[in-house]
Order: sequence, then C-alpha cells, then structure tokens
Amino acid sequence: MNTLVIGSQWGDEGKGKVIDFLTERSTVVVRGQGGNNAGHTVIAHGKKYVLHLVPSGILWPGKLCVIGNGVVLDPAGLVEEIESLRRQGVTITPENLLISDRAHVVLPVHRDIDCAQEDALGDQAIGTTRRGIGPAYADKARRIGLRTADMKDPSHLRSALQRRMKTANEELERLGGRPADPQATIDSVMKAADLLRPHIVDTIPVLNKAISEGGSVLFEGAQGAMLDIDFGTYPFVTSSNTSSGGCCTGTGVPPSKIDKVIGVCKAYTTRVGAGPFVSEDAEVADYLHGLGREFGATTGRPRRCGWADAVLLGYSSMFNGFHEMAMTNLDGLDGFQTIKICVAYKLSGKILIHPPALIEEWDACEPVYEELPGWRQDTTGCRSWEDLPVACKAYVKRFGELIGCPVGTVGVGPDREQTITVGD
Repeated sequence: MNTLVIGSQWGDEGKGKVIDFLTERSTVVVRGQGGNNAGHTVIAHGKKYVLHLVPSGILWPGKLCVIGNGVVLDPAGLVEEIESLRRQGVTITPENLLISDRAHVVLPVHRDIDCAQEDALGDQAIGTTRRGIGPAYADKARRIGLRTADMKDPSHLRSALQRRMKTANEELERLGGRPADPQATIDSVMKAADLLRPHIVDTIPVLNKAISEGGSVLFEGAQGAMLDIDFGTYPFVTSSNTSSGGCCTGTGVPPSKIDKVIGVCKAYTTRVGAGPFVSEDAEVADYLHGLGREFGATTGRPRRCGWADAVLLGYSSMFNGFHEMAMTNLDGLDGFQTIKICVAYKLSGKILIHPPALIEEWDACEPVYEELPGWRQDTTGCRSWEDLPVACKAYVKRFGELIGCPVGTVGVGPDREQTITVGD
C-alpha cells in the first residue's frame, strides 16, 4: 500500500504525527516538495523531535527516507538538522537517508532576496518564513537554479556558485538590499556539500524499484493544500504544489502507483502568516494560546486560530481526492460549551459553498455557522472510540458529513498512543 499524507488546510495540521503513526507499516518515507519553511513536530516515547527537511520516518529504525526532487534544499540547514537529530540519538547514514540529485538548492542569498522582497511589500507582505524558499523556486522556474547534482563535484560547484552569486547580488541591489558576501556563501555551501555528497543519488529509480518489489511507500506532504500555488489563497500561498498532484511531480512516482490519499486536518482551523481566514475567531485563538498551543514549529510565531471550515475542507477534499481524513487536536476543543463549524460563506448577500478565486472576495466573505454542543470533558486519556464522549463522537461524524470525506482517525494528544481509529 502506497499512501500519500498531506495537510488539507494551511499547514501545521499535525502531519508529522500521522506520518509517524503510519510509518510502522511502510518501508520508505519520501518528501516531495517545500523546503525548511515547513516543520513537523513528532513526540515519541516522551521525546520531542522537530523536523524541517528530513522525513519523519527517520525516527523509525530500518526505514529508508528520501528527500525528493521537488524539494528545495538548504544545505547548511539540512546539515544542522541532521546533527541535531544525531545528538538526540537518531541514526542517519547514506543507507537510511537519500537526497535526490534533482532537488534545487536554497542559497543564503535566497534568504536575503526573500527578506528584501517582503520588506518592499510593506503591509502587503505575504508573511513568508524568510527562508529563501520562494526565490529558490523562482530560480528553478527561470532555469538558473543550482541542483544537488551540482554539489557532486567540488570544482563544478564552486564555479556554479560564483556565477550565480554575481547575478543574485545584482538582483538584491535592485531590491534595495545589501550585497551578500560571495566567498562566505561559497564556503558555507561547499562545507555542507562535503557532508551531504554521500547521500545524493538519483532517487527516482530507487523509489520505483521499491514499489515494484512490493515495498510500501509513504509520501509525506509539507505545508497544506490551501497553500498550493494553484489552488490556495493566492498570492498568500507557498511556492510549490502542496496538493496531492505535487506528490508525483516531486518524487517521480506516477499517480497510478498511489493507492490511498489521506488528508490531515485539525478539529479547528489555524493559519500562520497573512492571507484570508474566514472562520478566524479571537475567542478560539485566546483559548488555544492560553493552553500553550498553536505556536509554529519552524518560526515560533503564534498561529491564527478559528473554527473548523467545511467550505475550505470540502474544496480541499475535492481537488486532492482524499479517501479519508485524519483529524488531529480534537482535545483542543475539550473546553468549549458550544462548537461551531463554518458550512458556507456569505459574500455580498450571496451564499457560497466553494471558496472564491479573488483575494478581495475571500477577504469580504463572512462565515455561516452550524453549532453543535461541546462535551466539556478531557479526552486526552481516551484510547478507543468508545472512550470518547457522545457529543465528541457526534462532532466527528458531522464534521465528516459536512466536508464530504469520512474521518478515519482522531488525535487527542501529541503522543503516538493518542491516536484513535474512528468506529461506527
């Protein structure tokens, strides 16, 4: 069984935990897009691991992890992440972590360009993580980017970096930024390349061979489907295809080989950064932040919070083809007397059941809610569907009906054991 797991909202849905939960039955875990602007937090056996580029399967012995061709890779950032995981006792070698030779490279100057672009936009800024992801993908589309294949030969890499730094600094100056130090960039990338070189291979034959030999591949999405550059809240999106289709172009595995697509969502909705958020609610945000929850794994920024949005999730389910939904953070609603689900948008007196394309219309939409009774009980100790309060189970069932996709599992806490299969 080859399974794709992707976020169905705006990222931070708890994909890392779901992927970690499914890894036990997989032989390979592969990441196909995004960069270290994403973050997966996994808590296993009481220990917390924060992952940015390395697939979550690295926490399981005997699993092959692959960083696919659709990823943009910060070499120094990846080395730092690997070293951090090793300090936590995680084994990482070329036998269990491979990097596609077709993945594009994020240079330090990309971060400088990202910051300069955001600063120039002022109050219209996208709200990027300023990690250089957008500029790296722009280089890819402009066909001037460096790939990890360029890192295989040190002399070739040095020449490629010298050429790119010249044009990148010219671009940075046009944006009003300070030119970057070419030698510092070259030294940083060359040093990281020396450490990463043994991991760099053509991963496309590796993945397809694993499938043809009966292996089980788990495809790990980054960010969330509503940040997809085509389907999301453009221009407040990321720079890659975070939807199910991006899995194939980002790994070299054809769609005919994907057996199951699982969406991950929270029992409510969160978003980091700017952009429309119809069901945003200050009461929900205050409550969750007061619990010490909903702060970004990558940036530490407090996330914007609101009620579940069936319009958003129904649309996401449609273009991703979810077979089932994995709901996380159900316990985050334990304290509410009444719980709301946004079932439609109201725009200039009209009712919308699908989100609009124009950002101005997104911003003008008002939520139409359906209200359900809360359960006002602690669910974190529940370990089976039968253990959950009646009102809690009713909420999960209604949630699935409204989004047009059944909920297969629910999470009532961050640990592996706090995942419950939904029963009839």
